[in-house]
Amino acid sequence: MKKNKSLLLLLTLVLALSTLLAACGSNDKGASNGGKNNTPAENASSGEEKLAADQTLRVNLSAEPPTFDPAQAQDSQANTVLKTMYEGLARMDEHGQPVPAAAEKWDVDGTKYTFHLRKDAKWSNGDPVTANDFVFAWERVLSPNTKPAAPYAYQLYYLKNAQAYNEGKITDFSQVGVKATDDYTLEVELDAPTPYFLGLTSFYTFYPVHQSVKDDAKWAVDASKMIVNGPFTLTTWIKGQTIEVTKNENYWDKDDIKLNKITMSLVNSGATEITSYRNNELDRAGHPNGEIPTDQIPIVQKELKDEYKVKGIASTYYYQFNVTAKPFDNAKIRKAFAMAIDRQIIVDKVTLGGQIPAFGFIPPGIAGVNDEYRTEVKDDYFTENVEEAKKLLEEGMQEEGYTKLPDITLTYNSSEAHKKIALAVADMWKKNLGVDVKTENQEWAVFIENRKNLNYQVARAGWSADYNDPMTFIDLWTSNSGNNDIGFKNEEFDKLIAEAKAIEDNTKRNENFKKAEEILVKDNMAIMPIYYYTNVAVEKPWLKGVSLDFSGAIDYTRAYITDARK
Repeated sequence: MKKNKSLLLLLTLVLALSTLLAACGSNDKGASNGGKNNTPAENASSGEEKLAADQTLRVNLSAEPPTFDPAQAQDSQANTVLKTMYEGLARMDEHGQPVPAAAEKWDVDGTKYTFHLRKDAKWSNGDPVTANDFVFAWERVLSPNTKPAAPYAYQLYYLKNAQAYNEGKITDFSQVGVKATDDYTLEVELDAPTPYFLGLTSFYTFYPVHQSVKDDAKWAVDASKMIVNGPFTLTTWIKGQTIEVTKNENYWDKDDIKLNKITMSLVNSGATEITSYRNNELDRAGHPNGEIPTDQIPIVQKELKDEYKVKGIASTYYYQFNVTAKPFDNAKIRKAFAMAIDRQIIVDKVTLGGQIPAFGFIPPGIAGVNDEYRTEVKDDYFTENVEEAKKLLEEGMQEEGYTKLPDITLTYNSSEAHKKIALAVADMWKKNLGVDVKTENQEWAVFIENRKNLNYQVARAGWSADYNDPMTFIDLWTSNSGNNDIGFKNEEFDKLIAEAKAIEDNTKRNENFKKAEEILVKDNMAIMPIYYYTNVAVEKPWLKGVSLDFSGAIDYTRAYITDARK
């Protein structure tokens, strides 16, 4: 397939700016000395731009986060809000590099990390943030008694004995590689060198949690009980309508926070969102948490050209098969469905945002050995071939004894864009394979729950990088991953990932990733790649300081409004 060269250039630039933790070793010294870059807000306060009197940011989430519990979160909506309310040991700056946050500095000696916490860091109720709060939170994530089980528990498996504790093979948490040596010193020991570990500490699964949540099952759905350590506190939560966070006066770096409030509407309509934006009721619209209707993208691009922004991001849009449910428990049938669509037509005629057709799972923008992984390892695991797809479908049906396929439903979460893609794909399946597929939309929380419980046949999905390494896309399909919601289990795949986590040779790691991706896509077609994302949004000229990293994750905490706001 011909690639969009301008978009690939964008992705290359993104990678150059955000090599996240592939290059973090060179930044360890600066980070351990507590250095941080000046933010746009600091520049503004020095006289370059005058701040507006009303520092209220207005955005739309389009879907309500299913939870505000860092241990249970697993979606981009929750990520955006949790990032305003919590802070890990490190946070990512505007260049995608880890900088000191709850920890003012750290020392790294091979697999041992010593984090020195800020003595002025406080919870929103005034309590000090201590090393024991991190130990408490991480034990909560890993505990076999946590119900429901934390979906991202496997992200802590880098810690010594963490997996064994999570799987109940050892019962004493003191054997896990994390301990508080005093109130402000946290020692972490890893199983193996992990170059991207510092970046992981900025991820929500690694956030501290106030110990008052112990034995309180409802704290994460009650705004009055949410004691947080980040720049903002949750002050309003009207289910299905709005979420509002307000500046946390107990936050250690409050002087660097210019916004007083962020209001997030929960309107699941791209048409309404872009209308609100045009009416100056929103300061930003579009991805990653909202959307611009695809049929309006050409109009918006023309009429709001100075506000229109498109950026290649390290994220993949795909359909996933429930490999335990008929008829998709047959690999040949899965392959037939994947080969029977035209991805170029989808990105050219449906999504209209400069996306790139995907034939692998790991997207451009992820670091490889010397370049991008996707440059070093081509995504040529399958081709689009209708005749071959028909042949595979027939063979798969014969193997299963089908004279006719069972009824099939394609499920997607409520979104105009997802609906258009689903209808286009279903139409291609009908035209090219003669298969009728019903499409069904579900509200976000219901959709996530059904996927988690394998209550679907084929479903829309998307995955964004949690850190800049191929591992973030590959290890979620291991047998023990809490995010593996397709029922895929493969011993060779698991072995390749375990080896990749234990070795430092990046060339060898890449070989393992390539073999694992072949098993996932080429051999089993457990997931069906469709395209590599772009971030398409519009942003008012008076909004400054919004950080959109290489993965498409957005950070509003250092944003501010200039007095140009209308």
